[in-house]
Amino acid sequence: MKKKLLSVFLCAAMTMSLFAGCGGSGSAATGTDAGSTDASGDAEAVTETAASGEGSVYWLNFKPELDETIQELGKKYTETTGVPVKIVTAASGTYSQTLQSEMDKSEAPTLFVVGNAAGVKDWADYAIDLTGTKIADELSTDAYNLYDETGKLVSIGYCYECYGIIVNPDLIEKAGHSMDEIKNFEGLKTVAEDIHKNADTLGFDAFSSSDMDDSSSWRFTGHLANLEYFYEEKESGAKWEECPASLTGKYMENYKNLYDLIINNSLTDPKDLANGGHDAEAEFKEGKAAFFVNGSWEYAAVSGDVPNATMIPYYCGVAGEEKAGLNCGTENCWAVNANASEADQQATIDFMVWLVSDPDASKAMVEQLGIMPYKNAAESSNGFLNDAAKYTADGCYVMDWATNYQPNVDDYRAALVAALNQYNADQSDANWDLVKAAFVDGWATQYGLANAD
Repeated sequence: MKKKLLSVFLCAAMTMSLFAGCGGSGSAATGTDAGSTDASGDAEAVTETAASGEGSVYWLNFKPELDETIQELGKKYTETTGVPVKIVTAASGTYSQTLQSEMDKSEAPTLFVVGNAAGVKDWADYAIDLTGTKIADELSTDAYNLYDETGKLVSIGYCYECYGIIVNPDLIEKAGHSMDEIKNFEGLKTVAEDIHKNADTLGFDAFSSSDMDDSSSWRFTGHLANLEYFYEEKESGAKWEECPASLTGKYMENYKNLYDLIINNSLTDPKDLANGGHDAEAEFKEGKAAFFVNGSWEYAAVSGDVPNATMIPYYCGVAGEEKAGLNCGTENCWAVNANASEADQQATIDFMVWLVSDPDASKAMVEQLGIMPYKNAAESSNGFLNDAAKYTADGCYVMDWATNYQPNVDDYRAALVAALNQYNADQSDANWDLVKAAFVDGWATQYGLANAD
């Protein structure tokens, strides 16, 4: 096993480094074995296996900021059921090394993270098929699940983030419109252009600034770009499982539709976007703009000033987009160790079910994670994540994070910024052709460089 694990980790180290931005600070792995505490719980809420005390749980946790909460939950679960729960949390940026070390031990983690398609290729053999398990039955959506090439359900998302267009409904109404009008690009365009036309009278504009400096350009070269990638992926009929070698650029016109609407109906002249210096968040919070392109992580920052702020999808003129949801994704996905005993596997699944369905446990988890994609989990306090969940519940499709596959991401996005700045300064067809070249040809170029022998 050690030889195979070493081979796995030469690949996995790069894969798991993608997770580092989600973690907190720390210098070492921490862990405890849950023992008796004064915590109380309802033993009837867990399964017969857990209640009997058979098996044990060892969770190698990826998120340092979750450690304190889950250590307490592990103790509570042990007090309630008698099932031993050990939780070790890897320090930020060290998950792959910690996992390598722990999985090579006789008492390896029973619960660990496999967070993306590359990880699935490396770790599928070490994970049970979660299809038909009690934890899979608790899921509210399949959108965050990861499968291998055989259809095996390798891992399942336990939290996610989202991004789209943040909206101040009060300003929409003040401008004489309603949110009911904004169900597709045509509706969004009508409302935004009318607000921009009357900005001097209204005292606010449609969109906040769309700067192209490093503090802001990722919103348009990363997140907004996702709509083009996603619709190419969607047309193919299956989620990308690895970076494609090329793009068709078929949905570049849809990207252009929304990008043009944003920069031309904004507080800031497109010619002034290159150097940055504008605070798009503050513009939205201060009621200077009705729309703000960003994500769920902004909820705490803006909700105090705009308490009924909501988030809408990237409407861009694609057929059927009335059923579009938000851009949602995660690299936080649970897998259960295939090499663990059946008793430990069952105990682990029972523990997972308790975490996502017990009212108190799931509330504690959601307070730390923002939202969990499970039918019986506590409701999130993050309004934008609740918007995402409502779109899903209403049967809308999730726009998954295809943008994560951008090859040589820094160089690729830098070329996009350069092309967009040239277009912002002069919105000619010729300059848009440069944007398309950076988008499509640039992808193929960077893919070639990233995969050169």
